[in-house]
Amino acid sequence: MDPDFLNVFTQPAEVNQFLAENAIAQGEKRKLIKPSSRNTPKLEELQLLLIDWINTTLKEEHIVVKSLEEDLYDGLVLHHLLENLGSLKLDVDKIALTEKKQRQKLSVILEAVAKCLQLEESQLKWSVESILTKDLLSTLHLLVAIAKHFKPNLAMPSNVQVETITIENTSRGLKTTNAIECITENKENLEAQSKDDAFDELFSRAPDKLDAVKKVFLQFVNQHVGKLGLSVKDIESQFADGVILLLLIGQLEGYFLNLRDFFLTPASTTEMLHNVNLALDLLTDGGLLNFSVNSE
Repeated sequence: MDPDFLNVFTQPAEVNQFLAENAIAQGEKRKLIKPSSRNTPKLEELQLLLIDWINTTLKEEHIVVKSLEEDLYDGLVLHHLLENLGSLKLDVDKIALTEKKQRQKLSVILEAVAKCLQLEESQLKWSVESILTKDLLSTLHLLVAIAKHFKPNLAMPSNVQVETITIENTSRGLKTTNAIECITENKENLEAQSKDDAFDELFSRAPDKLDAVKKVFLQFVNQHVGKLGLSVKDIESQFADGVILLLLIGQLEGYFLNLRDFFLTPASTTEMLHNVNLALDLLTDGGLLNFSVNSE
């Protein structure tokens, strides 16, 4: 048996309990949240928020969810949730009592989800089988995707990550792979990416508007560095040595930069890079820059 699989558990009895609860057939592969990662504060916060969201949404239908694993696997709650959120009419029975009926019901529901969210099969992080077998990781991915689509303002905790173990039952025994998986995105990275995308869009698709944006920036810069008797006419060339950028930061933040800390008239690329690096450090220290910028 793979040593990594044994290392997931703290007691030998836990291995037997896991294998009893998660029967993995020959040739089958399953990915699960490690037991040590199931009780992290952020993961618990996400589960409680999703449970509260579902219960609030389905309050008038007198449906109460207490456990995402135990209460969603048969498709009943998902059926009501989708009809309530998206006014979707699903051609399946409300209650499916047998496993065969539950599998059929889930198949229709998940197909509707994929179509509504415009997801290809390769993008799905859940399946009929994983939801039916009460897999928490798949259930969380499914609910987060539904919430993001139908309730984008739902304040889910950002950057929720879990440690996962993928277990494959091979002819030589259980083979495992460990990984870190994100369930919700990092909001700071998304905001930075959104800003980058906005300017990329401007450069590639609206060059006529780019000149107008440059003029606004020029007016802003000159409004502040003009107090020092300076005038900027070209942002690209006059910001290259870092001097104007440093002086602008000093004006905006209301402090004086010691002339010994930077090169007022840089004579080499090295001196220019020193100035730019100093400016980037000041922006980062001030909490104004939360993504990487190449000083060169």
